[in-house]
Amino acid sequence: MKVILFVCLLLSVHLLRAQGSSAVVVSPTVAASASFTAMSADEKAVIETEKQRFAAQVSKNYAVLDQVLANDLVYTHSNGGADTKQSYIQALRDGRTTYDAISVEEQKARVYGNTAVINGLCLFKATNKGEIINSHLRYITVYVRTGSQWQMVAWQSMKLAQ
Repeated sequence: MKVILFVCLLLSVHLLRAQGSSAVVVSPTVAASASFTAMSADEKAVIETEKQRFAAQVSKNYAVLDQVLANDLVYTHSNGGADTKQSYIQALRDGRTTYDAISVEEQKARVYGNTAVINGLCLFKATNKGEIINSHLRYITVYVRTGSQWQMVAWQSMKLAQ
């Protein structure tokens, strides 16, 4: 099973690189670790949703973002600014914010009924209002399951010292 997951990860990275220079990278140590295989189906599903969201941010896939971001989203940036679902997606559409790459270094999901919390560590390479940002972030994401779909209702991050 670990081998299959690792091969899928390699193929995904290869496909993302083939689509352009921007990418979302999940460290092989995260995806192929023993703790990944010990996760519940719900934990795996919410981690996969988070992975899809990061990829959609980089590729500007608004359909995926519309699906995985809840209508009442509160997105609190590491600089203290906050966005709603609408203002967040609009910033991407307008080009005020662009994501060049998101590299996930750590992720741990915990599920409590229809709510999931992800604690993680990642490196964001982005541009915000013309300013290049390379931020090492520790973050917390909250998802709520509606039917079979996990949707992000909250994001909060903090910059780590460089």
